[in-house]
Amino acid sequence: MDATFATGKELQKMDPVFGQLSFDDHEQIVFCNDKDTGLKAIIGIHNSVMGPALGGTRMWNYNTEWEALNDVLRLSRGMTYKSAITGLNIGGGKAVIIGDAKTQKTPELMRKFGEFVHSLGGRYITAEDVGMETKDMDTVRDVTPYVTGISEERGGSGNPSPITAYGVYLGMKAAAKSQFGTDVLEGKKVLVQGIGHVGEALVEYLTKEGAIVTITDINEEKLFQVAQKYNATVYTGTDLYTADVDIYAPCAMGAIINDDTVNKIKAKVIAGAANNQLADENVHGQRLQERGILYAPDFLINAGGIINVYAELEHYGKAEIMTKTENIYNTTLEIIDYAVKNGMTTHKAALTIAQNRIDLRKIENAAAKK
Repeated sequence: MDATFATGKELQKMDPVFGQLSFDDHEQIVFCNDKDTGLKAIIGIHNSVMGPALGGTRMWNYNTEWEALNDVLRLSRGMTYKSAITGLNIGGGKAVIIGDAKTQKTPELMRKFGEFVHSLGGRYITAEDVGMETKDMDTVRDVTPYVTGISEERGGSGNPSPITAYGVYLGMKAAAKSQFGTDVLEGKKVLVQGIGHVGEALVEYLTKEGAIVTITDINEEKLFQVAQKYNATVYTGTDLYTADVDIYAPCAMGAIINDDTVNKIKAKVIAGAANNQLADENVHGQRLQERGILYAPDFLINAGGIINVYAELEHYGKAEIMTKTENIYNTTLEIIDYAVKNGMTTHKAALTIAQNRIDLRKIENAAAKK
């Protein structure tokens, strides 16, 4: 078969990793397997030009290994640009563990995963993500120093979720200022999809400012707990993308802006914590722009978490963590302005600025070797 004319599925069969549409010149993909603990994991190192690859570990019950591979490729790529756009001297990486975090995660499994991380000699530094807790990072720390987001009792920065939520909140305010002429969210109708650690913290920030908050989540027990706690409204409609709101905040899984949803959305601002919200960055980013919907690039406004754990590597304190996170507001405004001036989507603008910084560092690194 001529690879030039192969379909995407055929190409994947011939090239299981390099043929993935989400493969973007990744430097290294590591498949981890341990029969005794049941560990099946994939570590993706996308780019280490800026420094060692830093990114969290997600434990999720993927339907297929293809799904897991695609997720780690997309997530690790996003981490490269997240760190670059935020001004951190760190590369992009991510890991996924295939399994149910509620029933299959054990200390033995986490330690074995830590051993695989350690085997990379610091090229990849892990942290907390979906399905993980600070205590899990403490367990990984038992076998490797290449982990961040450990508990404050062990000298770490603790749970990054509140800082992530704060950054999303500030990015949302900046987008609102550009779209509505004011960053005051009081009275604005906001739909928060996904109320995990980050989503709930975002609901708290929005509630305190007086926003009219509606929430949705697959975990009904948690949904009603949070609704009662913050006096939020539980979404009861049949299609949340058509909800009559000003701001839509996706805080669950990615690829929720896709062919099925992009034309339904009524919100005028999309600003949430979920990674890789655009199923197709070019197609769906452009369609949102055409519809007059302002998209706050996810890898920028959800960077508070990486700023928080990066502090452990650079040994700076809470004050600097907050200062760097608060700068997300200004950076969001700058990207929106750059997009307008250059006739491109906000996502493309953020990628361009991030890539320019990586390219400059690559030149500097090459010159230093001479």
